[in-house]
Amino acid sequence: MQPLTLGYSPCPNDTFLFYPLVHGRVPCHGLHFVERLEDVETLNRLAMAGALDICKVSYHAFAHIRERYILLRSGGAMGKGCGPLIVAKKAFQPEQLRRKKIAVPGRFTTASLLLQLFDPSLTELIFLPFDEIMPAVQEGRVEAGVIIHESRFTFHTYGLQKVLDLGEWWEKCSGLPLPLGGIAARRSLGPSLLAMLSEIVRASVAYARNHPAETLGYVHGHSQEMSEQVCSSHIDLYVNDYSLDPGPEGESAAEFLFARGEQLGLLPASSTPLFVPAKK
Repeated sequence: MQPLTLGYSPCPNDTFLFYPLVHGRVPCHGLHFVERLEDVETLNRLAMAGALDICKVSYHAFAHIRERYILLRSGGAMGKGCGPLIVAKKAFQPEQLRRKKIAVPGRFTTASLLLQLFDPSLTELIFLPFDEIMPAVQEGRVEAGVIIHESRFTFHTYGLQKVLDLGEWWEKCSGLPLPLGGIAARRSLGPSLLAMLSEIVRASVAYARNHPAETLGYVHGHSQEMSEQVCSSHIDLYVNDYSLDPGPEGESAAEFLFARGEQLGLLPASSTPLFVPAKK
């Protein structure tokens, strides 16, 4: 079988959970993977172009490719208290975001979708790589920014204030965990291989959680500008039990997110199953 292309980000949660898979620490049943590390929005666009067999994608982007891809049950980023934050140089009420220029980390990120779900009238959006947003806010090039990843642990060092936690807003509205990103795989790979891939990624997540010290070199090698404490906090927040399997609650969260997006015309409607079927 030809090697499978596997895309994920250099963020600590992804390198942590994929370390065992790409370093032969878990059985891959004869499958071979060629990994490609890119930022989240690049991965979204690669998946939307159909360029990868397996790819970490934002839930927002997945809504646009779900006819061709399906989500594996393992490896995703979902949870509570882990949502994007809106920050500014001076705190103000969220209702005052209207008519302000807001930096957003990529058109197809879940952060972008959440902002539009929160207030569809917010239209002055400036799309920037996630690591350029805090400097843009600090320098006054934009009036507010939506930050993701490790930025939630470091925005205070830029002298920024929190305007709104979009994750908290989501949890109050839905009562569900927030689906941020998942591992999408081509539906054309077929049910048997897709089920196997879910189990391989699940084993990789479990191994990493059971042997965290072993992953450190690989993780820190891709996060050189991040302190060890921030890196550890990042992993603890985004790699959790939902990364092993979304379960019924996680599936409901994804379905609710897409239903809200479809209702507002932000996402294309689809009835195609979201996840690889649970193992019986």
